Amino acid sequence: MSTPAWAESLVEVVCADAGVAPPRLSWRRRQGDHSTGVARRHDGTIAVRAGADPIDQRLTLLHELAHWLTPMPAGRSGRRRRRVPHHDLAFYRIAFDLYRRHGLADADALRLESARYPSSLRHAVVLGIAGAREALIDRWATLRARPTRRWRVLVPEHAVRLARDGRWHVCSTCGQRIVGSNLSRMRGARRPLRHVLMGAEGAAS
Repeated sequence: MSTPAWAESLVEVVCADAGVAPPRLSWRRRQGDHSTGVARRHDGTIAVRAGADPIDQRLTLLHELAHWLTPMPAGRSGRRRRRVPHHDLAFYRIAFDLYRRHGLADADALRLESARYPSSLRHAVVLGIAGAREALIDRWATLRARPTRRWRVLVPEHAVRLARDGRWHVCSTCGQRIVGSNLSRMRGARRPLRHVLMGAEGAAS
């Protein structure tokens, strides 16, 4: 589908305010309410797969624009230099400022961001975002009250053979996503590495 006019305008405004060149914006639809996105500095793009919730669409685009604007850490070279910064305090200082300046209530920003990245609540507290401390306390209470889970083997030990599922690398046998250092290790192995897929069975009595 074509990119909505409001999204193109938002990218232009945010980047103009920051004094940076805007990325090319790719926009696709996905089923469900929630949106996903990725910022790719190495090819100058932001890609959004938009769900049905318009507030979540806006937050997702602003989240990726925060990645676009966050300065790269000093001292990186080669391919690692092009990696998008992680979700640290410097990132969330930019992200929550964008959320607030571009039409998102603090309550919506906290709710949607923490649903994806619970660690965002700690940064939001440091940044003084209204309601963040209460949301973090509620999360701690929820975690403490959560029943203990038992784990069982879903897929027995097997060799990992990498396949693609959209932008992700997965194990072709069990479908588990392979990311980060594990992906690098498996790509560099002389022979296939092995793993076991575990799953939670439910609360322990």
